[in-house]
Amino acid sequence: MKNVREMKEMLEVLEHDPGILPNDLAVMLGIDVEEVTKDIRELENNGIIRGYRTIVDWDAVGEEYVYAVIELNVALEDRRGYDAVAERIAGFPEVLSVRLISGDYDLSLTVRGKSMKEVAFFVAEKIAPLEQIHGTATHFVLKTYKENGAILFDEKKPERLSITP
Repeated sequence: MKNVREMKEMLEVLEHDPGILPNDLAVMLGIDVEEVTKDIRELENNGIIRGYRTIVDWDAVGEEYVYAVIELNVALEDRRGYDAVAERIAGFPEVLSVRLISGDYDLSLTVRGKSMKEVAFFVAEKIAPLEQIHGTATHFVLKTYKENGAILFDEKKPERLSITP
């Protein structure tokens, strides 16, 4: 990679469109395709690119999932701090994201289940019993309009007006 600006430009394009073909990316950046392929491999190997995602509108497929944002109060008991708690929680397959946050709570989780009851049991049986967790607040997601930059609702098409004599 020639410079930091080019790397950032490449990463911005890949983050917005992870399915872009190396040939198209090379044209956009004004470099040859072999260099693009080499740079992407290097970014992946160095852990800068962590993966590629497909954003699925499960509602449109007819698959019913329940999502919830769960806020946690954490009481730290050892030197490893929030990282150790977050690492443990991240290991649960129901957990889609774990974030350290500011405010009244310490960690924010996004979880997915097949029903509200399943999510509630997950919190009650797997999260709340952890000795470092001293409080939870669960917020169920009612509708998602935008996910990771992708709009999930159909944009309204202009209606054609009828002409009457």
